[in-house]
Amino acid sequence: MSDLHWVPVCALDELVPQRGAAALIGGRQIALFRLMPEDEVLAIANEDPFSEANVMARGIVGSIGDAVVVASPMYKQHFDLRAGRSIEDPDVVVETFPTRVARGLVEIGVRP
Repeated sequence: MSDLHWVPVCALDELVPQRGAAALIGGRQIALFRLMPEDEVLAIANEDPFSEANVMARGIVGSIGDAVVVASPMYKQHFDLRAGRSIEDPDVVVETFPTRVARGLVEIGVRP
């Protein structure tokens, strides 16, 4: 991951726990999710691969087994927020992005 460029997105406190938020980074829509109680931030592409609509940030966060998931608001497929894989159709994957919190700011790792 040393070849990543870290882009500041927002303050951690601006993200509502257990809810999504969308950010535009380098022309791409990315959905961010702040998970509690660890204050972990996970990021996936905002585009739902089934409907091709940019709606993943509006999905419902939950869990299935050990996986932390978001349910797409379009057709309700669940996506593992860490791996990006659809629970219902494992051949379908959304891109995930590395995140970190530095000095209270959420940053997304992107390739230059």
